[in-house]
Amino acid sequence: MKRRSLILSVLAVSVAGFGGATWFATRPGPMVEAEPLAPELAEAMIRPYSPILGPEEAPVTIVEFFDPACEACRAFHPIVKDIMAEHGNAVRVVIRYTPFHGEASEEAIRVLEAARMQGVFEPVLEAVLREQPNWASHGAPTPGRLLQIAATVGLDAEAARTQMLSPGVVAILNQDRADVETVGIRQTPTFFVNGISLDPFGEAELRRLVAAQVAAAQS
Repeated sequence: MKRRSLILSVLAVSVAGFGGATWFATRPGPMVEAEPLAPELAEAMIRPYSPILGPEEAPVTIVEFFDPACEACRAFHPIVKDIMAEHGNAVRVVIRYTPFHGEASEEAIRVLEAARMQGVFEPVLEAVLREQPNWASHGAPTPGRLLQIAATVGLDAEAARTQMLSPGVVAILNQDRADVETVGIRQTPTFFVNGISLDPFGEAELRRLVAAQVAAAQS
């Protein structure tokens, strides 16, 4: 009888310990309060022309400083899409071009802007990231390779050759470079959620910060 009681006591302590450990591992992080950005930073964070993924009027905005030639940006892309899917119409993503990989980055951005003019931005974005290892190595893409990739998902490559050189695309590249300097971006991807910097950086931290902002928006 005593042995049975001892076993039951040990099991009870174990269950309590497991429950406590589980709570500790999954407990919500502290709520991060949004502080108003300085006017010059707020203006540089989002431009009217910036590409938007998701509903334009969503209450939670992820600003991603994004380089299409960046391997980490490619790795985070499905995570960002999963976060958007998890929260339905509550989250949008604003893309800010951050050409840190020289010629490869700039050409990819020009292709993406041509795709936007033709209404095929998202499929071309998916193709550019999926095929990144085939065009972005060493920062010097094979001429025409990106257009070939984009053409497989609907881009009119001949029209794009002219669109990529348009003054509007040049202006976007120049303004985004200036904004990257103003905001102080040093690596990609860099995320802000409703103006809050993702610090420390990480998938779990991004998911937690977005969830907190969605909860705050819905309360």
